[in-house]
Amino acid sequence: GYEITEKLKFMGFSDISEGTIYPLLLRLTRNNYLHTTLKPSPNGPQRKYYTLTKEGIEEAFGFQNNWKDLSFVVNHLIRRNQNDKR
Repeated sequence: GYEITEKLKFMGFSDISEGTIYPLLLRLTRNNYLHTTLKPSPNGPQRKYYTLTKEGIEEAFGFQNNWKDLSFVVNHLIRRNQNDKR
């Protein structure tokens, strides 16, 4: 969770905290979209690693398709609104 939060911050999502990420990871695990594995850490307690399950991969592809459709419509509306202002 910590590493995911750090990567998201690096990508410009500075408002996302670990308090947001951990409940999402728990929900994704409960829905069988993620598999967790505990591995030893040289710096303290074991670390939890997440991998997508088959169901998780299918859900991710479905989300990507829905996002493409939604973003196409939103971008079309924005362009149309910009053209109307000219």
